[in-house]
Amino acid sequence: MKKILLFLAIIFLCNYIIAQTDSAIYSKFATAQNRQKFSNQLNHSITTNLSLPLNDSTEENWQDAFSAMELIGYQQAWTKPAIKMAVDSLEKRSLNFQQALLEMLYAGRQTQFVIPVTHLLMNTTTAKIFAVCAEYLLLKDTSKKTIAMVRGAGINKMQSLTDDKEKVIMAEFFRHLDNLVKKKPYPDQQLLKPLFNKNYLPGKVVVYSLQRKNRNYPGLVMVRDTAGNFIKNDVGKIWWLHQLARSVSNMPAYITNGNTPQGIFNLYGFDKSRSNFIGPTENLQLTMPYETSIQHFLNDSTIADTSWNKKWYARLLPAALKNYEPLYETFYASGAGRTEIIAHGTAVDPEFYKGQSYYPYTPTAGCLCTREIWDTNGKRSVSDQQKLANAVKKAGGANGYLIVIELNDAQKPVTVEEILPFIK
Repeated sequence: MKKILLFLAIIFLCNYIIAQTDSAIYSKFATAQNRQKFSNQLNHSITTNLSLPLNDSTEENWQDAFSAMELIGYQQAWTKPAIKMAVDSLEKRSLNFQQALLEMLYAGRQTQFVIPVTHLLMNTTTAKIFAVCAEYLLLKDTSKKTIAMVRGAGINKMQSLTDDKEKVIMAEFFRHLDNLVKKKPYPDQQLLKPLFNKNYLPGKVVVYSLQRKNRNYPGLVMVRDTAGNFIKNDVGKIWWLHQLARSVSNMPAYITNGNTPQGIFNLYGFDKSRSNFIGPTENLQLTMPYETSIQHFLNDSTIADTSWNKKWYARLLPAALKNYEPLYETFYASGAGRTEIIAHGTAVDPEFYKGQSYYPYTPTAGCLCTREIWDTNGKRSVSDQQKLANAVKKAGGANGYLIVIELNDAQKPVTVEEILPFIK
């Protein structure tokens, strides 16, 4: 989780402590005392900042409150007048304020503000805000009438855009809209098998993250070594762990802070984060196409071209999947400005999400996240993330690729039994 609640990250920076020995990893942020302190600060941020008058000088305070509300799913009756006031003035607010408010409303499925959001959709001059408005409206209603309305507005918006990144955002919006209309089939076993073939991406470690369309359900992760064999556990069976690819906002992958995009990430090392949310456990460093050079992403120093295009990315896909558009999401999402997606653990208190279908996993700002449990003294007691890092090391190290792909829209966690036919 890399870009959320900046003000709280700063507050806790001075409290950050990592103490690693052969037997223990410690996070002061994860102690019972500091978890309660953090929860209190979130609630204080909401009550204090929403009590301020809303004007240009207090916008950032309100944005902090929206971020806190989004993070913990805070919905109380007393906030309704404040939210309505914010929505009523939405069109004259800054772009950051607009995104923070709309993201919080989307995350909380507060879909009652159709009229003001439609008005902003029609009048905004930026592709990002247009897309967030459109996705908010589609969250409530995917009727032919609404789809036609947002499509028409999008076509008009495209005509006025000159920035390439803005055009990519709009192209991704239309792609997402088309998927809603056409309901394209998910890949079958025959289509996916080449992705799991031992000769695919030879000599590279490959991490597979298999997910549902509905990211409220955990997916699973498995690792293939440099010889093309899947890592096995102590009893000789395929090694795997559950992994969450859901963001706090649960917005589509092409939007900043949205869910983890499908497709190929370059895997290029381990690191330890200074973020309290991510925690001190080793994470997998990932990059998407537009975040790096073609040479680095394709691991080919002979490439002279410096301008990304779809054909370069397609070189990494098996022939059978070169026309499967969902696997290009990392290419398009990075072209639209998404950055800093990694595979990490978590020191966030899972109790914020008790009752959710993904509990005890914790959502992020769009990264891949595994389960970690910390005792009341801040000592790490369970770490699926460390197990993942160890599996990657066993496979040959963090030098290769990570692939995210949605299997289907079954309303349950992904199981290893679903994956085994692909690799036999």
